[in-house]
Amino acid sequence: MVAAGREPAGTAALVLDVAERHIQTRGYNGFSYADVAAELSVTKASLHYHFPSKSDLGEALLERHATRFAASLAEIDDSGVDAMEKVLAFTGLYGAVLRSGGMCLCGMLAAEFRTLPGGMQDGVARFFDLNEEWLTRVLEAGRADGTLDFEGRARDRARSAVAGLEGAMLMAGFFDDLSRFDSVVESLVEGLRA
Repeated sequence: MVAAGREPAGTAALVLDVAERHIQTRGYNGFSYADVAAELSVTKASLHYHFPSKSDLGEALLERHATRFAASLAEIDDSGVDAMEKVLAFTGLYGAVLRSGGMCLCGMLAAEFRTLPGGMQDGVARFFDLNEEWLTRVLEAGRADGTLDFEGRARDRARSAVAGLEGAMLMAGFFDDLSRFDSVVESLVEGLRA
């Protein structure tokens, strides 16, 4: 059981942490409440207290993930670096997850998109929209101030970059070769360099 005196919010956070790890390594359909309960040495009923259904757990996890990611993007914005450095920091967020042995949470969920509950589908779509909108703004600002140079619409470049990073994570994980991810990042950066 969870240690006596632990706040429910603490238990809920631990449940989210374990579920996130499971999704990043096995996917949403590859784990159950029993897996999470066993890892935390709690009952399934305890999990249902915090998250009545697996879809409730998934939606809470997506909300937490999006909030944290948005905070990371805000930190990048507030850092005062130029657009190229922001792009590099953005790719670094993806790379950090890969280097820690996981995959992008929303990338894993996107692979299972058609089997996810509706609320989770919406959460995954919002996450990728957040990525594309932020990167589009950075690319537009970089082109306007001359720190970036690229052909076409910034929105198309942002979509291509996000898709490329997600795909690079999958291939690097599949081949157990981080250089596959790094080479995609290098190509992305070179395609934007002024």
